[in-house]
Amino acid sequence: MPYASPVRDHRFILDHVVGFPAVAATERFSEATPDMVEAILTEAGKLCDEVIAPLQRNGDLHPAVLENGVVRTSPGFAEGYRAIAEGGWVGVMANPEFGGMGLPVALGTAINDMMSGACLALNLCPVLSLGQIEALEAHASDAIKALYLPKLISGEWTGTMNLTEPQAGSDVGALRSKAEPAGDGTYKVSGQKIYISWGDADFAENVCHLVLARLPDATPGTKGISLFLVPKYLPDADGNPGERNGVRVVSLEHKMGLHGSPTAVMEFDGAKGWMIGPENGGMAAMFTMMNNARLAVGCQGIGAAEGAFQKALAYARERKQGKAGGTGTIVEHADVRRMLTGMKADIFVARSIALACAVSTDMATATGAAEWSARAALLTPIAKAFGTDVGVQVSDTGVQVHGGMGFIEETGAAQYFRDVRVTAIYEGTNGIQAMDLVARKMMDGGEAMYRLLDEVEVGAEAARATFPELAEKVWAAAETLRETTEWMVGESLDQRFAGAVPYLRAAARVLGGHYHLAAAMAAGEGPRAALARFYIDRLLPEHLSLLAQVRVGAAGLYDLSPDDLAA
Repeated sequence: MPYASPVRDHRFILDHVVGFPAVAATERFSEATPDMVEAILTEAGKLCDEVIAPLQRNGDLHPAVLENGVVRTSPGFAEGYRAIAEGGWVGVMANPEFGGMGLPVALGTAINDMMSGACLALNLCPVLSLGQIEALEAHASDAIKALYLPKLISGEWTGTMNLTEPQAGSDVGALRSKAEPAGDGTYKVSGQKIYISWGDADFAENVCHLVLARLPDATPGTKGISLFLVPKYLPDADGNPGERNGVRVVSLEHKMGLHGSPTAVMEFDGAKGWMIGPENGGMAAMFTMMNNARLAVGCQGIGAAEGAFQKALAYARERKQGKAGGTGTIVEHADVRRMLTGMKADIFVARSIALACAVSTDMATATGAAEWSARAALLTPIAKAFGTDVGVQVSDTGVQVHGGMGFIEETGAAQYFRDVRVTAIYEGTNGIQAMDLVARKMMDGGEAMYRLLDEVEVGAEAARATFPELAEKVWAAAETLRETTEWMVGESLDQRFAGAVPYLRAAARVLGGHYHLAAAMAAGEGPRAALARFYIDRLLPEHLSLLAQVRVGAAGLYDLSPDDLAA
């Protein structure tokens, strides 16, 4: 069965679960009518199904390679990217002043999810460009915006993000790249960056790098970092790619997956660059890109999970093995049905969290309300971490559903696992996301989380007459999470960090109960109510053991020395 974009699921979640009608009711996004949303998602789905999804295996079997300093991309990727660019999908959320569609983040999030399910390796390219577009819109000079944004939004030029160095991974403040003033308002940028996704592409007229570097005598750590725009080719007087800049691809990484996405080691040797934002303001400017990128990466995990689930379901409906049910296929076996239903239930939760985060972002943009900004900030690390965890777990389960054939590369089941595994690592590991949730996102004393839990409990109360048992379980879970949140905000950071990962997952589990219950209420008895029962009865109870881990804190965590662990 070929990949089929989950357009219907996105429409249902937007309309009935995460409150998108409120976004469309604002003046800012009044054009996002139901008809327009239907048209946008349908066209995006058609592009994914007919053009992008057929490239999924090409990227794995015929990886991008570096030949004589030129990156050669996988067969069909140039044509696939061109279709994305020509359809206007790169600039789907970008400012119309520079050629973008100006659509809500919620729609862009749904599109990213579907494109990731179709071919994650190719979709990384426009997603990175979109992140650069957002950073330039927020922090670049008018001259930079006028020159670069139309080219990036049209897809003629592509964008990258250059943070990581061999000695500076998650600790960005340890970077050593330098930027020296050239005396004409530009800078000479030098240094090496690693893990640069789509660091070059043979189908792009120009590749524009956002690079973190230090000015001479800058303060150590993150406070002394500035951000620079360094193009592969220097634009000429007419704004067209001209002289080659001092930047090159040294090598491409040999990776576990995402073979179609060239991950480069980049060398900057006195490359000409323009500062974006103020001196030593690089981290603030980059976080504009990174925060939105974290939601985007969560969607990459969800998309990969969708692709893996569809492949596993198709195989289970065809494979005859053992004695079960009327069809004789393995989909009739209880354990296979458990795996498939669990996959679908968790994809729904992760997708709902991501879209709820996007809706919160849109409402913050449209209304300027601080509560919406706080809600978006709170949901971002959950969307990123849980979305990618679901991607890893669902793709792993997809291999298991295939049995022995899942371990055979020809089936394509293993590719989803190999491709998605890195999403739990980049844009801040999921452990870092959890630490962010329990520290920075709870500097308000937990108020944003409490307001969210209030909504969960209101929803449960409203469902008591229709689904009393499910409503009680969701309400009780919210109360347990509330009590643990109250405990956590009173503890030291060490105590919080020790339980951060189980706390984030428990929060996702409780939100999952809330969203499944909302879906059941909207749809009534039927498949969505059955899926809600499965989730609330079987998966939601995990929150209890997770929150029990949280309450242990750091006790016993360091009782075993490294030598003890090695013994």
